[in-house]
Amino acid sequence: MGTGTTERRPRRVPPPRWAKWCAVLGTLLMLGSGGALITSQVLVARYSGAVQNADLLPDDVGAPQRKSDIEGPLNILLVGIDQRPNEPTSLPRADSILILHLPAGLDRGYLVSLPRDLLVDIPAYDKAGYAGGHDKINAAMAFGSRVPGQRRPSTQQGFALLAKTVSRYTGIKGFDAAAIISFVGFQKIVDAMGGVDLYVDTYVKSEHRKPDGSMRKLKPGGGGYLGPQAEYKVGMHHLSGWQALDYVRQRYGLPNGDYDRQRHQQQFIKAMISQAFSKDVVTNPVKLDRVLRAAGESVIFDGQGHNVVDYAFALKNIRSDSIVTLKLPGDSVFKGKSYQGERLLPPTQEYFAAVRDNRVEQFVVAHPEMVTK
Repeated sequence: MGTGTTERRPRRVPPPRWAKWCAVLGTLLMLGSGGALITSQVLVARYSGAVQNADLLPDDVGAPQRKSDIEGPLNILLVGIDQRPNEPTSLPRADSILILHLPAGLDRGYLVSLPRDLLVDIPAYDKAGYAGGHDKINAAMAFGSRVPGQRRPSTQQGFALLAKTVSRYTGIKGFDAAAIISFVGFQKIVDAMGGVDLYVDTYVKSEHRKPDGSMRKLKPGGGGYLGPQAEYKVGMHHLSGWQALDYVRQRYGLPNGDYDRQRHQQQFIKAMISQAFSKDVVTNPVKLDRVLRAAGESVIFDGQGHNVVDYAFALKNIRSDSIVTLKLPGDSVFKGKSYQGERLLPPTQEYFAAVRDNRVEQFVVAHPEMVTK
């Protein structure tokens, strides 16, 4: 996978805010598994009410026809944002963007990540007073979240512009569901599970955390951090919430930068699903309830007429080994020595055409090199 011919200039890493989208997928699957132990009435009463439901998808990006029953194929937009509760006036940015495609049988899924620095055309958005432009895709939510005359941004409004941008870039006209996940919630879910086992495939050194989990201090004047660094060596690890969040955030110092980070995020979601389906979780009512409640407090969900529990039972046949994670080939864009962002290369658009035509299985057979190992 290319990363450009010129070395990427070091840039300051934002505070910890990985796109905690993985909690959504894990939550849906955990609910489906938990259905064998907890009745659907209990789940609806105890869990779906905890999830924040909102109309995230604008009419021109929502599912073309709302279905009375959840039937495949489905396309779900999962986004994590970097806005934190103690900064209510800061503009949210989409720190991770994933698209989950589920074929007609709803017994397997295909998951891809869009680079946060992907250069795209962002459409005009009158509600935010935004005239449109060419920028990194993670800025679309920030531009769309501005509310004229108010200091506090609208995350829901920002998501609408992001969804429009993703739809324009991919050609996917309608998403059947969408979700936003919070950083704090992701960490709580992992801790509620008792941690997650993960095989680390590349040596990773943390930019932000010390070995004990405390934050490293910024160098005077900026330009990096001081103090010892947490390390994740190749091999099996049992990661706590802060370790999981820290590991999947790292991109600096990795051979392929953000593309390696995307792979690590995808690997972690599969590990998280495996843990969710383990007997340690699904046969322990107290732990399962704790995990579901933590997830419910962290999710803003739009099921286009269906709640998150409906989706959980519709996806009850999916397991971690039935989710295929794919890497979209791309490289960095420079203007002279100045880093501009990322671009995706062929056959990326061919993949999105396969999503639109429900031909993803055939595409994957023809392009095995895109499957994440």
